[in-house]
Amino acid sequence: MTVSSPPTRHASSRPQRGRRRGRDLGKYLFILPAVLYLLVFTAAPMLQGLLISFTDAKLINPNGGNFIGTENYEFLFGSDAFWHSMWTTVIYTFITVVFALVLGTAAALALNRAFRGRTVVRALMTFPYAMPTVAAALIFIWIFNPTSGALNKAIGVLGIGQIGWLTDPEYGLISVLIATIWKVFPFVMLVVLAALQSVPDELYEASRVDGADGLSTFRAVVIPHITPTLRIVALLMTIWSIRRFEIIFLLTGGGPSEATNTLVVNIYRRAFSEQDLGTAAAIGMLGLVLSLLVTVVFFIADRRQSRREGTS
Repeated sequence: MTVSSPPTRHASSRPQRGRRRGRDLGKYLFILPAVLYLLVFTAAPMLQGLLISFTDAKLINPNGGNFIGTENYEFLFGSDAFWHSMWTTVIYTFITVVFALVLGTAAALALNRAFRGRTVVRALMTFPYAMPTVAAALIFIWIFNPTSGALNKAIGVLGIGQIGWLTDPEYGLISVLIATIWKVFPFVMLVVLAALQSVPDELYEASRVDGADGLSTFRAVVIPHITPTLRIVALLMTIWSIRRFEIIFLLTGGGPSEATNTLVVNIYRRAFSEQDLGTAAAIGMLGLVLSLLVTVVFFIADRRQSRREGTS
């Protein structure tokens, strides 16, 4: 009588576990370069900036500052100039995002329709976003020139006198906003246009069968489909506007009379004009906190909206 050995049920599962571990390791190896990049070029400079913000470091000796605790932050919280730059940043960001979203969405809706020469018009509409910032700033410096600028010549026909668009504190922020919105709204247009082209044709056909007019179709079909895209674009535009430096500095340098002195321009002035690296780093950390707060508020609002849509 022969006794059969018990079946080895787990013998075949060992190679499978090994293959799964190999696949998991492969996933981590794929994301390792991105993680290393973020650690070296984002996390490390951010940590160094945080440490410098607690010192009285100067630009000529950034590593030789003495530890002064929270004095830089206390100075900023009691500084009217800092709060003015914070308020300017909020106004600049809000107006830029709102107008860029409105103009970009309107342009996307117009370019989503079929008409002769649509491809050429689409290419021309992306020109501002593709243009280098320095070139765009030079164009608007010429447009806003108080004596020979195209804008003053145009309004001169209407009997309006010359306006110092980049030299008058009353118009400085308006001028920067015009240039910025012109530069960035094509990005919104491109993203929203891609979202519009992904709307299934069956939804439009069902809306027409139900007898809905164009406005009803827009509210019931288009808006629900592009709203998630608009949310993400609004968040990106907000963060980018808080961080934007080039076009503001090239047009006005933060002037006239601090009218366009946003947080990022204020950082540059503190670090390179006044050589106060510690205070500049503290402003940078507060700007980072502002961006994080915007992101947290966005995700909280997005989660609540998703829950309401799920329960409706």
